[in-house]
Amino acid sequence: MADHNHSHRSPKKTTASSHKNGFSRDARPDKKTERKPDQPERKISPQALPKDDARTHVAPTAPQPSSFQATDTVVPESLRLNKAIAASGLCSRRKADEFILAGRVVVNGVPEVNPGRQVSPQDAVAVDGRLLTGAQNFCYLMLYKPVQVVCTVSDPEERPTVMDYLPEQLRRLRLYPVGRLDYFSEGLLLLTNDGQLAQRLTHPRHHQPKTYEVVVRGAVPEAALAAMRRGMILAEGEKLMPVNVDARIFQGRTLLRMVLHQGVNRQIRRMCRDLGLTILSLKRVAQGPLELSELAVGAARQLTHAEIAALKKSVDL
Repeated sequence: MADHNHSHRSPKKTTASSHKNGFSRDARPDKKTERKPDQPERKISPQALPKDDARTHVAPTAPQPSSFQATDTVVPESLRLNKAIAASGLCSRRKADEFILAGRVVVNGVPEVNPGRQVSPQDAVAVDGRLLTGAQNFCYLMLYKPVQVVCTVSDPEERPTVMDYLPEQLRRLRLYPVGRLDYFSEGLLLLTNDGQLAQRLTHPRHHQPKTYEVVVRGAVPEAALAAMRRGMILAEGEKLMPVNVDARIFQGRTLLRMVLHQGVNRQIRRMCRDLGLTILSLKRVAQGPLELSELAVGAARQLTHAEIAALKKSVDL
């Protein structure tokens, strides 16, 4: 996982050579590639301009089934205990260390307090009495989150959640959104069951640049753009890092392309509030080495091997 037109293929039937969570290995790979770090910032294109102001208020499209390319994980014969717990999808490796040192982990019926203990697939590992499955094939998804959808696994108010846009097979993989997009925002959202990667991506030390396209009403004063580029202090007292921002005026509105480097809650909306700007739509189009590109609203796809490698490298994994 600061702050949707599409057709889908039904998942292929599982064969003996299929991925264990039910997706065929020969699904057509995605042809998108990540942006190289030294590539200049992409300028705003005419295709990025919304046709009207109503898109933010349109109800989300009904979720449709999607086809996914399986992503393999090579599991060694033995693993350090903390890594084995993280590989089960329960938590990050750091959190696994805490569980082990707190005496909450049992291996083959015997309490184990050594995170470096080597365990094999034949060993029975339990945390708080719950027997863990072996290392799983991690799943890494990119979803185009529509507006009026919440970034949670379930919602007590019974609003649509991002999980409603995934096939049933994927909902059973214990996927979680990485970070958030608020209810009226749309765009790129990552979901994964790789606890260690999710922890790195959400930790303040590894905050990645995130790019947004924001449409506001009317023209934006140069003084407001300068304030964003200089770094603002929000009304609540939070100090913001400088934001890279480009502006393009069209049809009585302004399209702002903004690159943020920190994870302050609802940052863009609060910045625009303090600057007297009215947001008409807000879309995340890139995160770190990943780009939303031509993914349709409400659609999801698995990341390519190259994208996964680039994402891990960006957080020192």
